[in-house]
Amino acid sequence: MGKAAKVSDDQYYTASESDSESSVEDSNQEGEDRPGFESGRVGEKWMTHYSSSHRILLVGEGDFSFSVCLARAFGSATNMVATSLDNQDCLTRKYSCGVRNVRELEERGCLVLYGVDATKMSDHFFLKTQRFDRIVYNFPHVGFLYRENSYCQIQLNKNLIKGFLRNAKSLLKENGEVHVSHKEGDPYDKWELEKKAKKIGLVVKDIVAFSKDDYPGYVNKRAHGSQSDAPFPLGECNTYKFKLCTNSSPISNF
Repeated sequence: MGKAAKVSDDQYYTASESDSESSVEDSNQEGEDRPGFESGRVGEKWMTHYSSSHRILLVGEGDFSFSVCLARAFGSATNMVATSLDNQDCLTRKYSCGVRNVRELEERGCLVLYGVDATKMSDHFFLKTQRFDRIVYNFPHVGFLYRENSYCQIQLNKNLIKGFLRNAKSLLKENGEVHVSHKEGDPYDKWELEKKAKKIGLVVKDIVAFSKDDYPGYVNKRAHGSQSDAPFPLGECNTYKFKLCTNSSPISNF
């Protein structure tokens, strides 16, 4: 993930040496040798909800370990565009495995884009020319500006969700899906993910439990502060799958 989500100040912890060394480097298997792999039609490879035949946009990547997980499962990344809000210098400073992961992605044919704001990405000079089957944002979060359960922090995260979904809708193919992996419970339920999506013109197609074990090598990152390279506790979380709503017009003012 690119923007980490913390649960509360007293739940912060310092990553152990084994935590910090957990990276996609630990998972070098490809294709059917990997957990979560499913066979499809001839030549098609699957990792959970994602296929090598999908045109996939990954938004808000942290150290790009999620993107690398998919690329290894597919055996290629030519169908993927992976983006981060960070620039290359930030990536180097914040993540021990970031540069290595990007190098592997590019070698596998992935287009990596830096400085992509999830709330403005439909205006990006390249992205605005593209349409995607899957747009994925894992654990969106604006950063630790206030306490996690404070009104100001919740509003900022709601605005991030709203801006991302509106932009994602513009980049989605007719039968495509927007996937948001999101923590459950207080205060995350107050972000009103489903409500925001509905007002934009996206409806829930499915909600499935998110398990990091389904994505070998993926390490969720805090992405902010002095512990940006450390993971954060996920707890209960789900992947929300949204599709275009064809029966009603979105409500613009909310």
